[in-house]
Amino acid sequence: MRFVGWASNYIDERTSISGLVRELGRKIFPDHWSFMLGEVALYSFIVILLSGTFLTFFFQASMVPVIYDGSYVPLKGIEMSVAMQSTLDISFDIRGGLLMRQVHHWAALLFVASIGLHMLRVFFTGAFRKPREINWVIGFVLFILAMAEGFTGYSLPDDLLSGNGLRIIDGMVKGVPIVGTWISYLLFGGEFPGFDIVGRLYVLHILLLPAILIAALGVHMVLLVINKHTQFAAPGRTNDNVVGVPIMPVFAAKAGGFFFIIFGVIVLIASLFQINPIWAYGPYDPSPVSAGTQPDWYIGFADGALRLVPPGWEVVIFGFTLSLNILIPLLVLPLFLAIVAFYPFLEGWITGDKREHHMADRPRNAPTRTAIGAAGVTFYAVLWAAASSDLIATHFKLTIEGVINALQALLFVAPVVAYFVAKRVCLALQKKDREIALHGFESGRIVRLPGGEYIEVHEQLDEYERWKLVSYTDYKPLMIRPDERGRITVRQRIRAGFSRWFFEDRIEPVKQTELEAGHGEHH
Repeated sequence: MRFVGWASNYIDERTSISGLVRELGRKIFPDHWSFMLGEVALYSFIVILLSGTFLTFFFQASMVPVIYDGSYVPLKGIEMSVAMQSTLDISFDIRGGLLMRQVHHWAALLFVASIGLHMLRVFFTGAFRKPREINWVIGFVLFILAMAEGFTGYSLPDDLLSGNGLRIIDGMVKGVPIVGTWISYLLFGGEFPGFDIVGRLYVLHILLLPAILIAALGVHMVLLVINKHTQFAAPGRTNDNVVGVPIMPVFAAKAGGFFFIIFGVIVLIASLFQINPIWAYGPYDPSPVSAGTQPDWYIGFADGALRLVPPGWEVVIFGFTLSLNILIPLLVLPLFLAIVAFYPFLEGWITGDKREHHMADRPRNAPTRTAIGAAGVTFYAVLWAAASSDLIATHFKLTIEGVINALQALLFVAPVVAYFVAKRVCLALQKKDREIALHGFESGRIVRLPGGEYIEVHEQLDEYERWKLVSYTDYKPLMIRPDERGRITVRQRIRAGFSRWFFEDRIEPVKQTELEAGHGEHH
């Protein structure tokens, strides 16, 4: 104990780390369940690092051909790369190897999923607004890096499934006019599959991408501490008063327990549910294509975009073939992702809102934003479903052409329907909240008045519930104002038009005078 005390004092005197720990220990975390989604992403990433470290001791990232002579009898005598042979050895000959492979894969899927859900929570509650716009962009970068990490790891075993996935990427790159072929040669180190694409992906997977991801995650956490958490409205909560528990010791204890729960659930899933059985696919061979296989879910939207492009979209210009069936997805997908990345700045420009926001919105109180989010999620979901168009056709006994045509129509119709339905639902819920705040809720108790009339008694809300229904700000469209030269520019008109669209349908919050009048009528 004396040594521990001496060591801690020695370190503190030279680093002043106790002050940092004291300040971090005072950081307050809200206690709402939705904030756990970010924690799930962080803890699953730790599981990825732990399991991935184990796998690096045994995996050999080489495409040198060998004859397999391991424990899996059906593949004995088959020529394959060293990468696939080492993956098979991990699965069948290394104690705990198959479990670690599956833990690594399931943790990666959970990591991407939790980041996506966390971003949806941030979007629908408006938690991306000032001063958190940069943190939203960093979170989006983390999502893209997580997908890149997943794809590079998925491609390492050099089996039939991952090889066909790389072949699709090669085809998309070569579809780029003029420079596509050169980019493909640079990426693969020659004609596909190249001399050592697995080695290059391995460097990306275990070194470059994780380094960038950890750095971005660190910046994300620092900005989180600086900007404070958002929180939902309740009596006594303000922009400067975060209600929750401090990091030390309450949140730290909860976080430690939650990490082991996440770790345990991932291990349980990896123990019971098989994933990526490369021995069933065999080594990569350009001639066969495995039927009924699908990419990992997070990359499905890109595969679905390629499948939904109608056939024959090719143009010959001066003897060169322009593959629009590849170029259009390569243009649409980055545009979609760019809108997601820079949406906070777009909404800030449309609304003209420059204030700091530390209170999270209820999605119903921002109907246009919620409707935009619903349309975006629907657009993504249709692309995602298109990646399984062949399985949809076979399982439901439909024609593949019929499935593709239906999904092509849904890609344009479904987001529009989702937008209007979500907006109407939000406005209807706002009207219901207004009615409940003014008149209370139905109690189910029937009373007969002296005049013989029967009425249902309404119960009034308590202060906490009423606060949730009425405590939000009503925003109005921007006014068009002349500039210093007395002119109204085209840019101002466009901005005002977008602002009217964003705020045109809204329900005003209940005012205090209305509450008092409603209570007097009730009594």
